[in-house]
Amino acid sequence: MNFINKTILLLLISISIVSCEVDEFSDLNNPEVDAFSDNLTRGDLQDLVGGVFYSMRVRLGTYYDDLGVIGREYYRFSSSDPRFTADLLGKGTAVLDDNTFYTTAPWASRYRTVKNANLILGFIDPSRDLSGQFTDDELTLTRGFLKTIIAYELLLNLNMTYNNGIRLDVADENNLGPFVSKEAALEGIRGFLEDGATDLGVAGDFPFNMSSGFSGFDEPASFLQFNKAVSARVAAYQEDYPAVLDFLSDSFFELDGDLSVGPNYVFTEDQTGLPNPLFFQKNASTAGARIAHPTFIGDALTDDIRLSKVSFREVENDAGDLEPNPLSFDGLSGAYDFFVYTSRTASIPMIRNEELVLLYAEANINTNAGEAVTALNAVRVPAGVGPYLGGISSAELIDELLVQRRYSLYGEGHRWVDMRRFDRLDELPIDRVDEDGNPDDVWVEFPIPLAENQ
Repeated sequence: MNFINKTILLLLISISIVSCEVDEFSDLNNPEVDAFSDNLTRGDLQDLVGGVFYSMRVRLGTYYDDLGVIGREYYRFSSSDPRFTADLLGKGTAVLDDNTFYTTAPWASRYRTVKNANLILGFIDPSRDLSGQFTDDELTLTRGFLKTIIAYELLLNLNMTYNNGIRLDVADENNLGPFVSKEAALEGIRGFLEDGATDLGVAGDFPFNMSSGFSGFDEPASFLQFNKAVSARVAAYQEDYPAVLDFLSDSFFELDGDLSVGPNYVFTEDQTGLPNPLFFQKNASTAGARIAHPTFIGDALTDDIRLSKVSFREVENDAGDLEPNPLSFDGLSGAYDFFVYTSRTASIPMIRNEELVLLYAEANINTNAGEAVTALNAVRVPAGVGPYLGGISSAELIDELLVQRRYSLYGEGHRWVDMRRFDRLDELPIDRVDEDGNPDDVWVEFPIPLAENQ
């Protein structure tokens, strides 16, 4: 009977993950939950952790489109849904809707992962006797893993709602904690990470297998480096630069190392998997296309190999010659496809060494300009643009930092966040002005989903 109950619960979790209805969770306050609570096996834990890895990837495409479009990294053309070019770009009098997919879907998906992680934390609560299946250290390491994932997911939602805040305390779905400010949210997220780091410091191995996306970070010690890397990002958002340097020293940061190293979201075309949601074939039509913002190409430094992240649109004419094939939609146009992710199975970075090198540069700008330049050059030189030869005032180095973050982290969900945290949203390009003189808007944040206020 326990086996049947557990199977039912796993199916409920799976259904809640893959369902098109993302605004509600399946009801897990039922007897099936007790089947895990009373007799959690190693196989059960593996299945539940697998569900966490799955739900982390749900609606990622919408999340990255939200940040990428508002941040003017690319346009998302969709003839069947003009909200990508109207609402997200603030066309005319359009505003961001608190009750439509681009707000509710990524928000609910990130909280679904948090919910699944909290369920597992409840199943392995120290008050429960699981000594027949797990050692105390294995359970502690599992808690460290889950707290780190919770922190990461909450940070993504905070990236969207910013000053509107998020809920930190959601462990009890019948007694949700209040919305907290951006500052309190960052402090709380950092607290989850620090608690997780403490748990990850005990000896032993995880009692489950990790996703292949965490290859190289699939043991507690290496996963702890991921935890510290995310902590460095959070500390940078807090402008706590001494802490950034401390966290980086314990992460996988390597100034002269491989810039691509880091955990990834992985995708497959298997029936049970998910394909990369940011991939479109080259020369796609307005039925569904991502078009690089023209300024990404126009503002690039000479010989920057990071322009390989976009692809010039061209088509063969009747004579067999290639000719430009720009795409236009809703008053917007571009000649290059967004092509950061080149297949349906391409990985998306969660955080990687190139970001850490740039965080190291940022943390040194006000205290050690020479070291900041060294870090900037660790990114510039491999990109083919040569060493930095500009001024070394804080303002000049921040300008340079934002240029390098723009091109190094293109399409990875940072540009809008960066321009906002440095109070430079007014520097993002405005593409249209309607017949009544209303220019497009650059939004500061998303509203809290309507369902959260009911």
